[in-house]
Amino acid sequence: MSRQKTLGKFGEDCAAKFLEANGYTIVARNFRIRSAEIDIVALRDGVLAFVEVKARSNIRHGLPAEAVNLRKQQKIIAAAEVFLQDETFCDCACRFDVIEVFMDGERVEEIHHIENAFEVTREV
Repeated sequence: MSRQKTLGKFGEDCAAKFLEANGYTIVARNFRIRSAEIDIVALRDGVLAFVEVKARSNIRHGLPAEAVNLRKQQKIIAAAEVFLQDETFCDCACRFDVIEVFMDGERVEEIHHIENAFEVTREV
């Protein structure tokens, strides 16, 4: 496994533990459709959070959340729509979050949970 994939998997594991420690129930991990993936789907207080996790060992290329650009957001939204068709959570309120995991070597330095990091927008 590449260093980048290893860092990503470790970041997702840390984010899942962080969410659980903050009262979330992990509903799904790595939910995939043909062109997209949702890292974590978590539920707390009747709200379903679709969470994109970005882990970084440095910020040379910007903050982790900045990598969740419009194209990535559209893919996550498309995957969430499929998830809601196939699952029993279609009546839940939903939101899209980003969790940034900052690493120092193999140690987690900081975790930022950005709730409602982006929203679904539809053109009329």
